[in-house]
Amino acid sequence: MVKRELMVKMLRKTFDVRARKGAAAATAALFAMLVGAHLQGQALSYTKGQPVHPAFEGWEKNADGSFSMLFGYMNDNWDETPNVPVGPDNGFDLLGADQGQPTHFLPRRNRFVFKVRVPADFGTKELVWTLKTNGVVEKAYASLKPDYFTDDVVIASETGALGAGSSNPALRANKPPTIKIDGEKKRTVKVGEPVALAAIVTDDGVPKARNLAPNYKPDPQAVAKRAMMPLHQVRLTVQKVVGLHATWFVYRGAGKVTFDPVQVKPWEDTRPSANSPWAALWQPPAVPAGGRYEARATFDQPGTYVLRARADDGALLGDDELTVVVTP
Repeated sequence: MVKRELMVKMLRKTFDVRARKGAAAATAALFAMLVGAHLQGQALSYTKGQPVHPAFEGWEKNADGSFSMLFGYMNDNWDETPNVPVGPDNGFDLLGADQGQPTHFLPRRNRFVFKVRVPADFGTKELVWTLKTNGVVEKAYASLKPDYFTDDVVIASETGALGAGSSNPALRANKPPTIKIDGEKKRTVKVGEPVALAAIVTDDGVPKARNLAPNYKPDPQAVAKRAMMPLHQVRLTVQKVVGLHATWFVYRGAGKVTFDPVQVKPWEDTRPSANSPWAALWQPPAVPAGGRYEARATFDQPGTYVLRARADDGALLGDDELTVVVTP
């Protein structure tokens, strides 16, 4: 079993972290073939106790000649959300340990979570993100190698808005939604005292949402069949339901935060009943008047928290952040 676990982890990291463009199809095919052969259609999953794998997703070129390194991660756990403060166990080797990375790690795969800007003369150097969780040290190595060049089409494809190798003119012209938190960007509240949240979202309306008919009723047998599909029969890329929505989640902070209403999951929860764009039967909620998304957050312990507000059109993302100091 130990050998099988190591093989799954190695293959998953190869597929999720290193696959790019032309190599992605070959890597995905290898992933499906080997995992299916060695595990005979049974996937390993964990609720807690497993590490988080930092991931270098690619790089973008900025208008001023600098570059942005894109990072995400894979949390092997379905429930556990490790908290790792910035420092030796969660930091970068260049430019300073704190480069805006999360300290609160959501379950499962989270792609294109943050960017680190490097100068135009960065050259052949590597930027290394070190992360230690559950006793395991992992590193992500970022460089400007041509194979890792990333644009909006690559992002849309890897997050599941496009099928493998597919594209169209409308999606290629899509622009990320914008989101702006309304009010002060730093606030102070007491434990148990709700803080009102509001963010304004604007978007170009691309891609169009796929809305199910109001009287649509899923076939329970079909849903159950999909949920029980062996790993080697599951499609080789994630599939995401497109449509504009916004959500709030904890980016930094170790306490429990309760949101009202319950927020759409920003991570790849593929279970059919999940409140997640990666769930087969999920539908984007109606956009509120003026694109103003409101919620309330309540904190169960003191500390400094960073809440992230995210706008997602199903293909591309826009983020803004709010710092909340919670006192006893």
